[in-house]
Order: sequence, then structure tokens, then C-alpha cells
Amino acid sequence: MPFIHVELVAGRSQESLTKMMEEITEAVHKNTGAPKEHIHVIINEMQPGTYAVDGKWKA
Repeated sequence: MPFIHVELVAGRSQESLTKMMEEITEAVHKNTGAPKEHIHVIINEMQPGTYAVDGKWKA
């Protein structure tokens, strides 16, 4: 039962997130043989300004 965690900065549409989850599910199914109904995609949306890269805040 695969669990896929995706961290994104908030701001994408529900339609965009849904399409991404569908495509991730398909890729995991294709490459692992796991049944689609057992593939879990978890999206964590971060608010802008809550993380840094190379010591600099990302907006």
C-alpha cells in the first residue's frame, strides 16, 4: 500500500491538484503494480514564506 507525500506551496487550483494526484497514482500503479485503490497520495500545502532554500526565505 504505497503512500506518496507531496509538499507544495499553496496556490494551485483544485483541478490542478486533482490532475496531479491522478497522474501520480497512475505512475505508481504502472511502475509498482499496486492496485490504484491502495495508492494514497497526500498533499501538504505550505503557506508562502514558511520555508527556505539556501538560507533564504521562499515567497
